[in-house]
Amino acid sequence: MKNLTLENVTKACCGTFHGDSQLLSREAAGVVIDSRKVEKDYLFVAIDGVKVNAHRFIPDTIKKGALCVVSHEDLGETDYPYILVESTGQALLDIARLYRNSFDIKVVGITGSAGKTSTKEMIASVVSQKYMVHKTLGNFNNEWGLPITIFAMKEDTQVAILEMGVNHFGEMRRLSSVASPDICVITNIGVAHLEFFKTREGILQEKSQMIQDMKNGGTIILNGDDDLLCESGSVKGSIPQFFGTGENSSFRAENQKSLGLKGTSCTINLPDGTYFDCIVPLPGPHMVSNALAGAAVGYSLGLTPDEIRRGIETLPSMPGRNNIISTEKFVLLDDCYNANPVSMKAAIDVLTMAIGRKVAILGDMTELGEDADALHYETGKYAAAQDIDLVCGIGTLAKELIRGAQEVFNRKPSPKSSDTEPTDTEDVVTESVTARAVWFETKADFLARASLLLKDGDNILIKASHGMNFPEIVEHLK
Repeated sequence: MKNLTLENVTKACCGTFHGDSQLLSREAAGVVIDSRKVEKDYLFVAIDGVKVNAHRFIPDTIKKGALCVVSHEDLGETDYPYILVESTGQALLDIARLYRNSFDIKVVGITGSAGKTSTKEMIASVVSQKYMVHKTLGNFNNEWGLPITIFAMKEDTQVAILEMGVNHFGEMRRLSSVASPDICVITNIGVAHLEFFKTREGILQEKSQMIQDMKNGGTIILNGDDDLLCESGSVKGSIPQFFGTGENSSFRAENQKSLGLKGTSCTINLPDGTYFDCIVPLPGPHMVSNALAGAAVGYSLGLTPDEIRRGIETLPSMPGRNNIISTEKFVLLDDCYNANPVSMKAAIDVLTMAIGRKVAILGDMTELGEDADALHYETGKYAAAQDIDLVCGIGTLAKELIRGAQEVFNRKPSPKSSDTEPTDTEDVVTESVTARAVWFETKADFLARASLLLKDGDNILIKASHGMNFPEIVEHLK
């Protein structure tokens, strides 16, 4: 790999090399933290997990042909080379910084409380109309995932699009100092991870650290529709550029028209006065916001309006993220990869665009701290206040979501399709009951009764935090 000689790696992570000094000029062919992925001449960084000591796999990696290992344990005298460091987690970041800096490329850094991955995909779709793009793999956006993404960069990369996710103070600095972005994009400041950040202002403080680590002369791109971000001022002499629907946004969407679950048509205005009509192929106003972020990044990298439009309109869908699946019985809105109150409400807004009966299957949203019950309750009220026919809640926290939904449903007339009064959250669903808001303790409980609640032709949103493993529900309904 470019610039990753054992000598350079040892210096980068302030380590001590143990082994034949003649090997210091050898270059690693790859860098991994999973011993199962080691290949000939790879560098294995032994990062201990919560339950597993990675150092016990070192002999296996040597048998597979590893060139060297990085260890925070003194391995003593060995017949293979290793680099002793104080922390292998920090060493991984240090090596990734070395590799990133060996490229003369533009780096786009993306963070925010919600929509990071879908925004990353939109930006990649736009920028790839002109450049060779490397992007974050899946949601590999933390202190292990970001380095893994960087190590996967090929030498022909022209633009790297790197997603950065944090849930504790201090994490962004460790990520953004490695990414060293030329362009910084912040999607929004919501209430995700309030358990650790306490307030939205705390979230803004942490997310904004990425801008502090931006290269001099870089570009700042922020959501102008966010009440905190829109107040942002210049950093390092760079004045933020805003995207959104308000007059303060130089990248602005107008004439929006919903095409149902087929997306949204709109006009996108650029700062130089040019504009173009396009169709954002995935539904929901948040996807229009993503398209504007993509347009802003594309514009800053010199793409033409036609290239930007083509990138937006050819955006592929992703499993678990606003993915529309048509089956023989249902239309599924698979948005189950992760959830917080902001993204949950956005997904509910998308569901309201469907034609026909609308069902929301919603699960626990984690890491919301002491406000978790209240935030679930408010989300349930929001769902019921929209044009939703049935809300199913699954999980301990979702019980409050259903309580909020029932409070609103009990004030609304029952839909014509219902032949009974709404059930209580504790009621058992039977064949004679058509519920409007029902709570289930587990996925298994819901799946055992799903056929009693769902009807042919239903449009069904499926969404919860990642740990709820809602793809099981998607597969069952498919």
